[in-house]
Amino acid sequence: MAFIAAGVTWAGAQTYVIHSFGFIWYIAFTDGLLSSVLLAMAAWLINNNLRYYQPEKGNYINILSWCAALATVCTLGCRWVLPLLTTGEAYTQFLIQSAIMRGLIYFLAIGWMAMISIIYYSQIDQKENERRKSEAEKLARDAELYNLRQQLQPHFLFNSLNSINALIGFKPDEARRMIHQLSDFLRGTLKKDDQMQVPLADELTHLNLYLDIEKVRFGHRLQTEISCDEQSGAAVLPSMLLQPIVENAIKFGLYDTTGEVVVSIRAEMEANFLILMVQNPYDPQTSRPKQGTGFGLRGVQRRLYLLFARNDLMETHANDNIFTTIIKVPQL
Repeated sequence: MAFIAAGVTWAGAQTYVIHSFGFIWYIAFTDGLLSSVLLAMAAWLINNNLRYYQPEKGNYINILSWCAALATVCTLGCRWVLPLLTTGEAYTQFLIQSAIMRGLIYFLAIGWMAMISIIYYSQIDQKENERRKSEAEKLARDAELYNLRQQLQPHFLFNSLNSINALIGFKPDEARRMIHQLSDFLRGTLKKDDQMQVPLADELTHLNLYLDIEKVRFGHRLQTEISCDEQSGAAVLPSMLLQPIVENAIKFGLYDTTGEVVVSIRAEMEANFLILMVQNPYDPQTSRPKQGTGFGLRGVQRRLYLLFARNDLMETHANDNIFTTIIKVPQL
């Protein structure tokens, strides 16, 4: 529509200019109409060409050549066709004398069309490239998140199966109960998406299934304290974020000790962040918490970076035989 409006405007303006030189309206209208048709065809040709061919940056000599060639064709078309449609020696001489001026005007008009087309299609290509780049980055991020999850699930599954195997011989009832708990836990895990944001209350409900399994493994030795107020319970976090952190706490808290161990989980809101703190005691003589973040915590840190593009959302501290993991989850 804009292209047609520009052509009509050009025809009207040229008709008025030709008439102002003293020629009758018929001659002026014929000149304006033919010139506009030829110019429109040239503009369409250069625009259609640039839709599929974008010159390299700084190399526009081919475009200038095309503009000059098309302007020459338009000028020759007017020079040889208009005398066939009109009469008068004066108008024929006017065509001859105005040929150079016509050619320059056509060159400028086609050049403007070429420049507009280059800018327009370059922006379209840039947006398309950015969209493809964004989709490629998202696919890569999703693939890495999926890979992290696939590494985490077998890690936990193998530990649980080993514990079930150990219980079958002397505690078959607890082994059967642990199998049911493991089934419920894995069923809930399969329904979750790595990028899905879930309320903390739901995450803690699912975490308790995991803790029930671990309590079967370790018996009275494993105690847990969970503190979560109503405000933080409604906050959201990526699903399955707490489980590897708590698993890491149990690993360092119980594997190298024989007494009871309390793993505490606290949640609170601070500004626009959900702060999660997991603490467990450890024996500095047998554990190396400052070095041993293991796959679980490394996987959590990598996942937080992939989801929020920040490296400062997880901290670990080891003081007074207490190992602390702090997670900050932005509330977007």
